[in-house]
Amino acid sequence: MLETTPAHPDRTMPALDDPWREGPIPLDGSLERGGFPPWLMAGGVLFLALILFQVVVAPIATIALLLISGVSVGNLLGELTTLVTERTSLLLWANTIGQVFALGLPTLVVARLHSSRSAAFLRLAPADWRLLALSVVGLVGLFPLVQWLGELNAELPIPEIVREFEQLMIEPIERMLKQPGALGFNLSMIALTPAICEELLFRGYVQRQIERSGGVAAGVLITGLIFGAYHLQITKIIPLVVLGIYLGYITWRSGSILPAVIVHFANNAAAVMIGTYAARSPDMTLADLDSVHIPWYFLLAGVLFLVGAVYAMQRIAHDRLPPDHSTALRQITPEVDDHGEEEL
Repeated sequence: MLETTPAHPDRTMPALDDPWREGPIPLDGSLERGGFPPWLMAGGVLFLALILFQVVVAPIATIALLLISGVSVGNLLGELTTLVTERTSLLLWANTIGQVFALGLPTLVVARLHSSRSAAFLRLAPADWRLLALSVVGLVGLFPLVQWLGELNAELPIPEIVREFEQLMIEPIERMLKQPGALGFNLSMIALTPAICEELLFRGYVQRQIERSGGVAAGVLITGLIFGAYHLQITKIIPLVVLGIYLGYITWRSGSILPAVIVHFANNAAAVMIGTYAARSPDMTLADLDSVHIPWYFLLAGVLFLVGAVYAMQRIAHDRLPPDHSTALRQITPEVDDHGEEEL
């Protein structure tokens, strides 16, 4: 995505002072001129994305794909009931279209309404390859912790109706994982598309806006909580929140959403490949994966691995950033000097 800068920028326009960016990010879009609080915009965009995805785009895409596949208008209602059992690939196509047109593209549009440098606003930028590599290394250490937290989550007193609902959500994915020759399709639909679209929305937009309102820690933690809740999986909400917090941290620490996209994809891809093995095994199901016990020494090794990766990322970022950089992003407004001239 190209960034544009006005030919004659208004020097009175407030801007974001991001230590990873070259020069302040101008807040010169119509939404900024409207004076909407960043936290309110974050909540509004999340609500809009949820409605677009669940009520508008995904349902319309499902109906359109059914019609394209040869289903008559009169038989639409009956065919909708076969989506989970017989037309799982069509359901995944509709979900992917929903991700792109309800989460990804609207985020790009809204960011442009905040800043003429919308790519910088969303942290759409290359990352130091060392920080990128360490982000993936940290994920390896995070795996045992997430699995252990999943065990704890499973022990919570969750109503049976919630567990049954989540099982219904898993069934279409389980059927697709069993399909021979569908690994590439599943990786694209279940791993890659969500990694790109969700990171644009959550780490690119929502985290940036919450950081503007409450600072870096609030941005990382609150966005992680929202990310966990967004997936509507109460039986896995604790590990999802922890994963979301890690994705938020590496986004802030690297100054780019690219590490989060790659780590998100790697996490989803690992789940798809392990799930494919479990789904095709006569003695296992996807539900069995949630009950795999993690020995304490694996958990300890994972935590040490994760701490080591985070420590290394901190050192690299400290060496790369200017010595006077702040740990939080600052929103700056030009001040007027004694001669009546405006300065940034």
